[in-house]
Amino acid sequence: MLTVDGTDKGRIAAQTLRAAFEGNNHGVIDRNVRPDYIQHNPLAPDGPEAMKAFGAAWQQQFPDATYEEKRVVTEGDLVLLHSHGVLVPGTPGLAVFDIFRFQDGRIAEHWDILQEAPATTANGNDMFATLSAPQTDAPGQRQFTARNKKLVTDYVDRLLVRKDLAAVDEYLGTDYHEHSPNIPEGPAGVKTGLAAYFERFPQLSVAPKRVIAEGDLVAVQSHYVEGPGERGRAVIDLFRVRDERVVEHWDASQDVPEASANDNTMF
Repeated sequence: MLTVDGTDKGRIAAQTLRAAFEGNNHGVIDRNVRPDYIQHNPLAPDGPEAMKAFGAAWQQQFPDATYEEKRVVTEGDLVLLHSHGVLVPGTPGLAVFDIFRFQDGRIAEHWDILQEAPATTANGNDMFATLSAPQTDAPGQRQFTARNKKLVTDYVDRLLVRKDLAAVDEYLGTDYHEHSPNIPEGPAGVKTGLAAYFERFPQLSVAPKRVIAEGDLVAVQSHYVEGPGERGRAVIDLFRVRDERVVEHWDASQDVPEASANDNTMF
C-alpha cells in the first residue's frame, strides 16, 4: 500500500487543484487522482475525466482566474485547502474550501464550498487574512492537535448545535478575530450576530459531518438547515486555537441545490 505524509498530501492536493483550474495539466490529474474518484461538488460528475472537463470549461469561461492557497490542514487521509479564488481580475473573488480524501497515495474523494467574497464585511476584516498572533497561515503547535480538535468540537456542539450563547464567553479569547462577513468583530460581536441569527431561524439545525485538525487549526464541515423541509447549506467553519481559546474564525457556505451532476450529496 502506498502512503504519503501530510506535507506531500497538501502539496498534491494544491497541485491538482491548480492543474484543473489554472494550468489545465491533465498529466497531474492522471497521476494524482484515482480512476474511481468520488465527487461531491454538485456541478461535476464523478471520475478524473469529469474533473478535466469541468476544469477546462471553467478555464474557458474564466481564462484569467487565479487561486491562492491560504491554509492547508492535513489529518490522516484528509486534506483541507482554504483558498482565495479570483475569477475576474479586480473583483473580490471567492472564498473556497476544498476537502480531499486520499487512498493509497492518490485523491479518492472531494468536497468543496465556494462563496462570493463581499466588498465589505460587518467586522471590517477580509475573509482570508490571519490577524491573531503569530500572524502565520501555517498550522502551529502540532503537539496540541488532539486537544484543540476536542475543544472546537465541544464549542461547535455548544454554540451551533445546542445554540448556547454562553459558550462564547467560555471558549473565545479576548483577542478573538472574526472573518465571517455578517458577524461583527470580537466575542461580543459573535454573541450579537448569532443571537440575531438564532432568533431569525428558531428551527435552525446544524449537523457536523467532519472535523479536520492540524495543530492550532481546526475545520468543521457541517450541514446547516434553517427550517423544516429546506435543503439547507453546506458550511465549513475554520477555527484557530491558542492557549485553549478560539482566537480566530473563517468560514464559507453554499446552498445545497435541488439537483446535482453526481449521485452524491455535498456531505
